[in-house]
Amino acid sequence: MAELGEADEVELQRLVAAEQQKAQFTAQVHHFMELCWDKCVEKPGNRLDSRTENCLSSCVDHFIDTTLAITSRFAQIVQKGGQ
Repeated sequence: MAELGEADEVELQRLVAAEQQKAQFTAQVHHFMELCWDKCVEKPGNRLDSRTENCLSSCVDHFIDTTLAITSRFAQIVQKGGQ
């Protein structure tokens, strides 16, 4: 197998860093899902009562806002790295 040139190594490091950030983001998604579930669902059943439904909706709204902020920041970092 041929050795990687310096530019290839830099690109590989950039790709690895991006994959690590994706993995961290995915872990945060799962963490937020657990938080919403633990916060809102007292006892799982066939249907959600209105309080649980409102709580989950509010929690998801906060999650979406946070996700958009993180995604925007990630895009800024990637854009700066590409310049």
